[in-house]
Amino acid sequence: MKVGVIGGGIIGLSVAKLASDKGHKVLLFEKDTIGQHQSGNNSGVLHCGLHYMPGSLKAKLAVEGIGKMIDYCEANQIDHDICGKVVISTNDLESKRLEDLANRGNKNGLKGLKFLSSKELGIREPHTKANSALLVPGEGIVDYKQVMLSLESDILENDGIIFEGQKVLGVEHVKYGRSIIKTTDIEEDIDLVINCAGLYTDKVFGALTMQKPPLKIVPFRGEYIKLKKEYKGIINHLVYPAPNPAFPFLGVHFTRMINGEREVGPNAVLALKREGYSNRDINLNEALESLTYIGLIRFLTKNFRFSLEEFKSSLTLDGFVKKAKHLIPDVESYMFEERTAGVRAQAMSPKGELLMDFEIKRFNNQIHVLNAPSPGATASLAIADYLIKNYTEL
Repeated sequence: MKVGVIGGGIIGLSVAKLASDKGHKVLLFEKDTIGQHQSGNNSGVLHCGLHYMPGSLKAKLAVEGIGKMIDYCEANQIDHDICGKVVISTNDLESKRLEDLANRGNKNGLKGLKFLSSKELGIREPHTKANSALLVPGEGIVDYKQVMLSLESDILENDGIIFEGQKVLGVEHVKYGRSIIKTTDIEEDIDLVINCAGLYTDKVFGALTMQKPPLKIVPFRGEYIKLKKEYKGIINHLVYPAPNPAFPFLGVHFTRMINGEREVGPNAVLALKREGYSNRDINLNEALESLTYIGLIRFLTKNFRFSLEEFKSSLTLDGFVKKAKHLIPDVESYMFEERTAGVRAQAMSPKGELLMDFEIKRFNNQIHVLNAPSPGATASLAIADYLIKNYTEL
């Protein structure tokens, strides 16, 4: 079978690798270069399934995915470290939320969850301020760029073909359920088309099916700031806040990077371009499309205070550091330097609800990965395995 995969992020690469492992001829189409967008601009965390709704596809594939990713990294000598993370509360209300989170983790099958004593927390993360602290030993960090380079090599070794700089414009349906994928420069006859286009997955769905996408991707930029080298000892591993169910996203947290650096983030700011990594990146058509979407209008109405605080943290360093102080009071603005950013492809309903679970749909000989937000990178190999087993005849 000849399989065409659209999108060269970590999920597209994982799908192409698994399909080529099974002996199928794989052609991967990427409009830019491999791993240039979401997958190449995340914080490199290996998520083990703590935060996700028990029984959801996201919870299932996160737990399976971290195991598959660790095995893949070990087999291919890719830098990673199962360093564990600490989730902390700073008041009684957050402590109750943290207990609920631990129960959710237990239901998802996580092992070794443990509430730390003040002494234990002091040994692990002495600069934190906590009312209670939950150790999640299965969490880790990895170099996803190394992972993607390895996946790319696997595909090529399996005689797959990777087309970079080839934006898919549409498909032409031909006899016997086959399609011709048309890009900027080429046309290829394909048996099965798999859409893993990330930030443009809804657009690709519309272009390929000629139907209205069942969901809308709204881009949220997540900004990070790095600790200066001389201050990186203020954090040892991963430190997260107890999540507030009243607000979307996990909140600003501290991350130890696989290269030894430390960063704080992300916030969540509406991007005015689907691949907009700064406030200066604006695409008028994409911005207007997002800002006039009834789902976003309702989201902003329901989350006005949250959205305003996130926007303020994007404009000023002090606003960002204020969020970081919630976890580590000793941090100050002068301790930070370079800002980095990634963009999250977030599916949103017309009601203004963030669609949190993974979503995959089949349309004729097309498979569309419509929503795969964090932990999409961690779960990428498990998503690929699930897709192949449940949505194809491979």
